[in-house]
Amino acid sequence: MKKGDILWGAVLLGVIAFLITPGTHTMFITASKTSPYLMGFIKFAVLATMGELLAIRIVTGNWKKPNGILWRVIVWGIIGIMVTLMFVLFDAGVRSCMERGYLPFIEGEGFFPILVTAFFISAITNLFFGPSFMLFHRITDTWIDLGQGKMFQMRKLTLNEVLDAADLKGFVTFVVCRTIPVFWIPAHTVTFMLPPEYRVLMAAMLSICLGAILGISRKN
Repeated sequence: MKKGDILWGAVLLGVIAFLITPGTHTMFITASKTSPYLMGFIKFAVLATMGELLAIRIVTGNWKKPNGILWRVIVWGIIGIMVTLMFVLFDAGVRSCMERGYLPFIEGEGFFPILVTAFFISAITNLFFGPSFMLFHRITDTWIDLGQGKMFQMRKLTLNEVLDAADLKGFVTFVVCRTIPVFWIPAHTVTFMLPPEYRVLMAAMLSICLGAILGISRKN
């Protein structure tokens, strides 16, 4: 075990302690309701970046700061804002479609109706929105890599250069075709079964997995 492993684990434990301690937990829930976009930015900027750092540790065997770490943090924060909006949008949209008969609807408040509703929300969110924001991350990540995280070099790159280097075939075959049906739809089904005030906690923790999965796929 390396010093970086202990440090990374300590940060994660600190985040968990913050989320489960009654006083700070209440602060977190309140802030998520009153400032959802700001909190979405912070959650993903911190936790998904931790996931990306973990991916580098897994792939290389060492803890290493990637080029343009600040730009990567900003990109994850933007993704956090997008996810915050889409969670609410797709939740309301899917429930409306179920009520109007456009999707199967099971009445009741038991486990099965909740599971079916959560599955439809998760599946539609991941199938329609998931590829879009993951592609956004793949392109921005490639742009940062090619420019070595330096703005004056990044500005010289063309979109064609970035797309050529982004390995879109690998993105489609691994990220879209494998991780969405195998991991993300089941994981977010569980997320959407939780009360709304707890979904932000689940999404925050899953963003560590998101950073790790996208980081590993980018290096394969």
